[in-house]
Amino acid sequence: MTHVTIIGGGPGGYEAALVASRLGAEVTLVERDGLGGSTVLTDCVPSKTLIATSDLLTEVGTAAELGVQVPKAVRADIAAVNSRVLALAQAQSNDIAHRLTVSNISMIAGTATIESAGVVVAETAEGQVRIETDSILIATGAHPRVSADAQPDGERILTWEQVYGLTELPEHMIVVGSGVTGAEFASAYNGLGAPVTLVSSRDRVLPGEDVDAANVIEDVFTRRGMTVMGNSRMASVERTADGVRVTLTDGRTVVGSHCLLALGSIPNTEGLGLEAIGVEVDEAGFIRVDRVSRTSVRGIYSAGDCTGVFMLASVAAQQGRIAMSHLLGDAVHPLDLGKVSSNVFTSPEIATVGMSQQQMEESDLQIDVAMMPLASNARAKMQGLHDGFVKLFVRRGVGIVVGGVVVGPKASELIHAVSLAVSASLTADQVADAFTVYPSLSGSVAEAARRLHPVV
Repeated sequence: MTHVTIIGGGPGGYEAALVASRLGAEVTLVERDGLGGSTVLTDCVPSKTLIATSDLLTEVGTAAELGVQVPKAVRADIAAVNSRVLALAQAQSNDIAHRLTVSNISMIAGTATIESAGVVVAETAEGQVRIETDSILIATGAHPRVSADAQPDGERILTWEQVYGLTELPEHMIVVGSGVTGAEFASAYNGLGAPVTLVSSRDRVLPGEDVDAANVIEDVFTRRGMTVMGNSRMASVERTADGVRVTLTDGRTVVGSHCLLALGSIPNTEGLGLEAIGVEVDEAGFIRVDRVSRTSVRGIYSAGDCTGVFMLASVAAQQGRIAMSHLLGDAVHPLDLGKVSSNVFTSPEIATVGMSQQQMEESDLQIDVAMMPLASNARAKMQGLHDGFVKLFVRRGVGIVVGGVVVGPKASELIHAVSLAVSASLTADQVADAFTVYPSLSGSVAEAARRLHPVV
């Protein structure tokens, strides 16, 4: 029986463990902080739970348009919200522990180092545990990047892992960083009723997303009262007597009650012993892997944020599954980033799959594009929705769907139809011919596809 040792209990680790056990391997999983990793305990699950409350309040704020009168005093109890956030995160972690237990996976709470391709050493509360193994999967994740001039204190200057200790809604939240994490938290606190200033070093929010989608989000942000400071780079953040002061590189300052740092992530690869055994990492410390999750050392695989391939829980989980299938001789489909769907949980959401418009414009592919504003959708009108669209990309001549963008409420659900089309190489005509419910938001996906029917 093959013995697999997995370092890290996040999506990349626990999904790999489940696959390996199902394929007949003996599995040992070593986790330092708690099963589910940062995804479940401090990142994805907590933040999206917070956002769910924010989205509800945002919907309540538009109730009058639908003819519903609500009290003006509707507000969030942030202490209760955060208590629920942490309880749900722990419940999810417990569910994962149960799944691993019933799958006969051995779990060790401790910090692992790799002595060789065949030996992992775990430091636990009871002492050192030496694990002899046939193969290793490294799935240690990443942690928030901070700056020497902006040190979090867990009270006023916060990383996204620390916001759930707040017991009162910030009087003025300054969010530094306008990537996905920064935009999501800025949107969430704006929806919860806190004044928000978003400090962006770029000329627009969400610089890595579809331009049309990012423009919609920035327009919504400003319309809802958020201050968006573009082309504004942080120099430092410091505590004041009753809050924080953010100093920008051009000398301007922004004063608020709290500051949330969203400056990116650093891989958790230090102290693992990678250099000694020859596992290659890039200049930022991310582990280099191929499309089946192999590292540069035979028998050692890696998955998740510590690889920097595509920092999504879904990708981490898929990398872990692929690694174990490859190791244990099951059928393997190498990771295809061209078919990954992702979502930005702002209000409204941005969901994407496949090639982006920028990638297509930079390639030699000839592409046709169709975009349907949600404002033209009958169901959207009924629900009082004004912001958002569906956009599809197809290869000219053959009509195959190669990508798409959805902006709107629950875009993360609507994107699945487009994801299926991209994954199965469906044509726009095939998407258009599939029945949709009338009225429905998904009808805009079919309508966009109909507009891409080739005209002879």
